[in-house]
Amino acid sequence: MTAIKEKTIIQPLNYRKHHLENYEAVVNSFNWDDALEELGQAPLGNWNAAYECIDRHVEDGFGEKTALLFTADGDLEEKYSFSEVKEITDRYAHVLVKNGVRPGDRVFIFLPKSPDCYFTILAAIKVGAVAGPLFEAFMEEAVKERMVDCEAQYLITDRTLRERVPFKEIPSIVKTWLIEELHEEAKWVDEEESPVVWVHKEAGMLIHYTSGSTGKPKGVLHAHRTVSHHYITGKWVLDIHDEDIYWCTSHPGWVTGSVYGVFAPWLNRATVVIHGGRFDAREWYQLIERFGVTIWYSAPTAFRMLMSQGEIHKDYDLSSLRHLLSVGEPLNPKVIHWAYDSFKARIHDTWWMTETGGHLIVNFPSQVIKPGSMGRPFPGIEVGILDENNQVLPRGAVGKLAVKAPWPGLMKEIWKNKEKYRSYFTNNGWYISGDTAYQDEEGYVFFNGRDDDVIKTSGEQVGPFEVESKLIEHPAVAEAGVIGKPDQLRGQIIKAFVTLREGYTESKELTEEIRLFVREKLAAHAAPREVEIVNELPKTKISGKIMRRFLKEREIAKMKEREGEKAV
Repeated sequence: MTAIKEKTIIQPLNYRKHHLENYEAVVNSFNWDDALEELGQAPLGNWNAAYECIDRHVEDGFGEKTALLFTADGDLEEKYSFSEVKEITDRYAHVLVKNGVRPGDRVFIFLPKSPDCYFTILAAIKVGAVAGPLFEAFMEEAVKERMVDCEAQYLITDRTLRERVPFKEIPSIVKTWLIEELHEEAKWVDEEESPVVWVHKEAGMLIHYTSGSTGKPKGVLHAHRTVSHHYITGKWVLDIHDEDIYWCTSHPGWVTGSVYGVFAPWLNRATVVIHGGRFDAREWYQLIERFGVTIWYSAPTAFRMLMSQGEIHKDYDLSSLRHLLSVGEPLNPKVIHWAYDSFKARIHDTWWMTETGGHLIVNFPSQVIKPGSMGRPFPGIEVGILDENNQVLPRGAVGKLAVKAPWPGLMKEIWKNKEKYRSYFTNNGWYISGDTAYQDEEGYVFFNGRDDDVIKTSGEQVGPFEVESKLIEHPAVAEAGVIGKPDQLRGQIIKAFVTLREGYTESKELTEEIRLFVREKLAAHAAPREVEIVNELPKTKISGKIMRRFLKEREIAKMKEREGEKAV
């Protein structure tokens, strides 16, 4: 199959001199080891990602530079220098060690988007532990699944979120701190020695759970070696310079919020902005104006929601913005043109995954953008479009999007699941992403679709199996099939098809009850926006497996039919 190529391009704006102005020359000369030259101890064989993010800058004389700006509820504002962040994370780290945390232990952080969420992640990593940040909207089942699978030993949370932790069902937990208790213990720390534990580059530092089309979420473990990938992509893709004010809207419970909300910007000494509230267009624009945000990293859904608000951006001074980026799902060409007209800045799409650990396909500030394209491979990354036999297809042909392993950001393992880890790779070393795409003659990669049933909604990845499993726990539901339904605003929404048990009758009240059941037990972003009750679900004849593909094809056909009726 050959794809139709996107003709429209958007030229780069007046950027300062950039590292990738001559893309081909850099690709030919690039070496990942070069990315380590400006990092502290890593080239010497001593690794600690938290040290590289914070302590290194203090030692280099940048302790008084602003590291963090925080706002929530409109008026609240906090400011921290690199020296202050170092002191806080050192104190927290000493408390962790005093209470038995050792290298390799799993410390889970279940906090809202706040300075302490960032500080506790770094403190755990400073002492050689594996940090496991959890998204603040996770409900009881989602928290339990992740902590039980990872055999979590320590937890840092607050009074509100603690209510969602089923402690009796997580026997591995040794100690839990409320953030207030951690504050109090940290006050009494009088240890002057650095708590930094130097580890091997392959030591685990961060674990995130990602959903697939089958089975429960899987723990993707990343090692300290990823800092070289985070550092150089932060420098070349985020285009961070010393004076930049950087805002990534993602929570650290998602990989974007950790890698490009914490590590990449701080490795490059940016001033990081945290917004503690929910999405509000005016509040977001006010934040940009108040802090003078220069680099803004968000999701296509967020940009589409802003676009739907009309021209309210004109009420704010957004002239500080110079670089916008997007991640999580394909970026609509219309959104790129809207941002170009509204902010006088381009949105640069980026492609990567939880498992890849960092940017792989990107749009560079100095290069043209082809709307609809994810960009070109980052230097040091080899992309292939493969056929069903895992052979490389010619340019322009649609196939499986793959990347030649290894690279520094690549996951270390899938927690306690070697078989699953091996399933990502072909015999000749290609990592199979699960996406389908094509690549044009200039190397630009265009997304075509998912090769499985994973749903990308509002920038988050949701596994249908996890939602189906929760649906059938409702007493009225006999069977369930879940799909991603195309949606202009969110990319996809989650739609559930369910059959009922005997004694239950279809009603609007029941479908809403089922929907809220998933929301309350799993997470708001994983709850179906639509629930349709059906008499039966399509299944394979031999195994009886529900055929989500048929459900999706039917739904798309109905959508097209309704659109046709409107047109008439």
